Amino acid sequence: MLNPSTAERLALPTAVAPTEAAAEYWKTTLSDAPELLELPTDHARPARQDHAGASVGVELDEELSAGVRALSRRHGATPYMTLLAGWAVLLSRLSGQEDVVIGTPTAGRGRREIEGPVGFAANTLAIRVDLSGAPTVAELLERVKERALAAQHHQDIPFEQVVELLRPARSLSHHPLFQVAFAWRNTPGGDDLSLPAAEAGGGLAGDVEGGGPESSHVQAKFDLTLALGEREGRIAGSVTYATALFERATVERWLGYLRRVLEGMVADERGSVERLELLPDAERRRVVEEFNVAWVKDPREAFVHEQFEAQVERTPGAAALVFEDETLSYAELNARANRLAHHLRALGVGPDARVGICVERGPGMVVGVLAVLKAGGAYLPLDPAYPGERLRYMLEDGAPAALLTEPALRPLFAGATLPVVELDAAAPTWASLPPTDPGRGGLTPEHLAYVIYTSGSTGRPKGVRVPHGSLGATLAVAGDAFGFGAGDRVPSLASFAFDIWLFETLLPLLGGGTVRLVPRERVPDVPRLVEDLAGCTAVHAVPALMRRIVEEVRAAPGGVLGTLRHAFVGGDAVAPDLLE
Repeated sequence: MLNPSTAERLALPTAVAPTEAAAEYWKTTLSDAPELLELPTDHARPARQDHAGASVGVELDEELSAGVRALSRRHGATPYMTLLAGWAVLLSRLSGQEDVVIGTPTAGRGRREIEGPVGFAANTLAIRVDLSGAPTVAELLERVKERALAAQHHQDIPFEQVVELLRPARSLSHHPLFQVAFAWRNTPGGDDLSLPAAEAGGGLAGDVEGGGPESSHVQAKFDLTLALGEREGRIAGSVTYATALFERATVERWLGYLRRVLEGMVADERGSVERLELLPDAERRRVVEEFNVAWVKDPREAFVHEQFEAQVERTPGAAALVFEDETLSYAELNARANRLAHHLRALGVGPDARVGICVERGPGMVVGVLAVLKAGGAYLPLDPAYPGERLRYMLEDGAPAALLTEPALRPLFAGATLPVVELDAAAPTWASLPPTDPGRGGLTPEHLAYVIYTSGSTGRPKGVRVPHGSLGATLAVAGDAFGFGAGDRVPSLASFAFDIWLFETLLPLLGGGTVRLVPRERVPDVPRLVEDLAGCTAVHAVPALMRRIVEEVRAAPGGVLGTLRHAFVGGDAVAPDLLE
C-alpha cells in the first residue's frame, strides 16, 4: 500500500477520480483476467473453500533488504512495488501463467478532504501484473509501478462493488478475482492493514512481525498471503497459507524460491525475468539429473518409434490395432507408417519439423503419428472436434511443414498453403514407397517429438514442445511400473490432443499389446463403451467417465470385467468412494 507521503513523492494525484471513472478503470483493467491462479497445490482444491490456515515466517537478510531498497530507488519505485513484482514473478513461474492478479490492502485515504472525519477506511485492490513478452526486471518494475499507482488513483470504489461490476464466474471453492495476496506495512509501529471482510472476501491474515516459527490455527481467506514490512533494517514478515491446499514444506520451499528471485532482480535489473533462477543448486541437480536417468543409459531408448520397430521384429503377426471390424498386425502397421514416413521425408520433414495431424479416430491416426516420428519430425495433434478458429490458430502458431488429414476434414483448412496429405486416400501417392524402416538420420533425443497445445482457459492456447528424450523417459518409466506385455488389450479413449493418448495408445505397442481404438461417439455412450471393454486388461479414464463405467458394470449381470487387471483414473480430483 502507499501512504500519503509515498503518494506525494511519486507524484500520485491527490484528487481521486469520480466513482464512475473508477468503475470504468476496474472494468477495463480486470476484463478477461484469469479466474483462477492455478498453482501446483499439494491437495486437490475442495468444493467449498476451507479457511483453515497456518503461517510461516520469512526474513530477508540485511544485504538483500538493502538491495531491494536500492533497486526501488533507481527505478523511482517503492519497496512495496519491487516486492510485489518479485512475488508476481514467483507466482507466474509456479503457475505457468503470464497474467497474474494479486490482492493488496490499501489505506483508503485517497481523498484528503474526507481523511479527517472518516479516518481509517481500508479497501482491497486487485493488481493485475502482465509478465508476457519476457520483460526485463526493469521493464517489469515499470509495469508494476504503473499498475500500482493507477490502482491507488482509483481506490475509492469498494472491492465488493468491483466484483459486482465484473461479475466473474462465482465459485465456492475460491475467492473471486484473486486467490493470492500481498500486504506491505511501511509505517513502523502503526496498525497492520487487513483486507476488509465483505461478501466477496474476508480479512487478510499474516503477522508482519514474522520471521519466527510457524503459526497454526490461523484463518486463511486466500490460498496464499505474503505480508511483509520493515524491521530493524530488514524486510520481514510471514506467509499465510490454506492448509487444505498446501503443506508447510511446500510453502517453505517457495519462500526459498522468492529469495532467489529477489536476489536475481537485485543482481541484474537488465536480465529477463524468465531467466531468474528459482531452484537452489542441489534441487536443480535432483530435478535435471537424478529425475531423468531413465533413458540416458542408452540413447536408443529415447526413440519410441525404434522401440516399436524392435517389437515388430519380435511379434510381426500379432494384432497391434483393432478398430471396429479392422485389425492391423504389427507388421502391417509398421509398413504403412514406413511408407508414409518416406513420403514425409521427401516433403522435407526432418528433425524439429512439425507436421499437423487432423483426423478422426482410427488406424490412420496411429499411422500418422508413427510416420511423423519415423521421419524425424514432431507431430502437432489437431483434434477435429475443436472449433475451427482454434484449429486455424494452432495451425498458424505451430507453423507445420505439412498437414495430414482426411478428405472430409479438408474444408477446415481451406486456404492453407502448406502441403496437405490425405491419409485415407483411395490411391495414396506413397503406396509404392518402400515398407522398410527409414532409419534415424540426424535425430537426437533433444529434437522435438510433438508439440501439444494447452486448453487456453487462462488465455490463448500455448504450444508445449516435448523432445524425444522426455517422451522416451516417460513411457519407459510407465512401462517399467505397469508392465504392459503381449497379453494386454488396452482401449484408446482419449483425444490424441492430450498427452495421455500416448499412454493409452503407444505404450501398449512398445510391449506387444493390442490397442482397441474406440470411436469417438462410443466413448460417452457408456453401455456400448463397457461392451468395448470386454476382454480388455487395462483401462484409463477421467474420474467422471470412470464413475459411469463403474456404475454400468455394477448394474450389469455378473458385475465385473473379468479380464481387467489395471484401472487408471486421473486428470481431475479422484473421490475416495470412486477408488473403492
